[in-house]
Amino acid sequence: MSDVRSFTFLVNPASGGGAAPEAVVPVARVLREAGASVDVTYSPGPRATDTLVQAAVERGDVVVSVGGDGMLSHLAGAVSRGGGTLGVLPAGRGNDFARMLGLPSEPEAIAEHLLRAPVREVDLLAWTPPGASSRLVAGSVYSGIDARAAAMVDRMRWTPQKLQYPLAAVRAIATYQPGRFRVAVDGRVGEYAAALVVVAGSAYYGKGMKVAPGAVVDDGLLDVVVVEAASRTALVRSFPKIYDGSHVDLPQVTVLRGARVELNADGRTPLPVGGDGEPLGVLPGLAAEPAVVEVRPGALRVIG
Repeated sequence: MSDVRSFTFLVNPASGGGAAPEAVVPVARVLREAGASVDVTYSPGPRATDTLVQAAVERGDVVVSVGGDGMLSHLAGAVSRGGGTLGVLPAGRGNDFARMLGLPSEPEAIAEHLLRAPVREVDLLAWTPPGASSRLVAGSVYSGIDARAAAMVDRMRWTPQKLQYPLAAVRAIATYQPGRFRVAVDGRVGEYAAALVVVAGSAYYGKGMKVAPGAVVDDGLLDVVVVEAASRTALVRSFPKIYDGSHVDLPQVTVLRGARVELNADGRTPLPVGGDGEPLGVLPGLAAEPAVVEVRPGALRVIG
């Protein structure tokens, strides 16, 4: 019996401005030349994708996410629930979870990694709004100006990819109003007038911003980064520090760590929340039941 891995590639054709389908071809060719079985399917939507994941896992295939962080996050949840193994071909605008795993970006290196690299277990985040079912997230859950910036990026069509997140962040800062957040980490409650709150299992988001530099994907803990309200000018000046993680040394930044985080927030308008580049709704108000983010230690087997 061959010990070569078999693969089911699930492709988000919209990722990377439509570049994802082209990214598959050279990687699949190298894998097939190495004797691997490779099936390529374009994502037909969340429900159908879950069925495809289940079938691939039952065949013993590695499910390969071809797209960005949103596609990866959705597949990570489905693969985790099915007890399968995830591979990653980064082909989106952010690719932050792939960056955290230290994955290669060149086709031959990606193929070699998928064929030879060991499987590891990493944590996932479970996001649960009040009265709703949980959704698994791979990298981080966030609210405030970052969620507004992510929504702006999602609407950008003609802006060069390298400029999308920085431009959206500056626009979001220019129009932001601080919210009042209640953050409970393993039962320890704090209230903050904040520009943003991030609950992270991975260090990176927003295409390379090292928002939670202490985060580790397999330590069974969440890093909570709170950036308290400052002037728009101060936020713009401090923004570049997020790329190397040095923003956590600023006096207005608080870093907490734990396994369960409860979130409420009030603002002039409902405060949006996102996860891995995808909108997750709005945070419940201070008088409501909290939304909960919990770590699921070792929930995902990934080639990494």
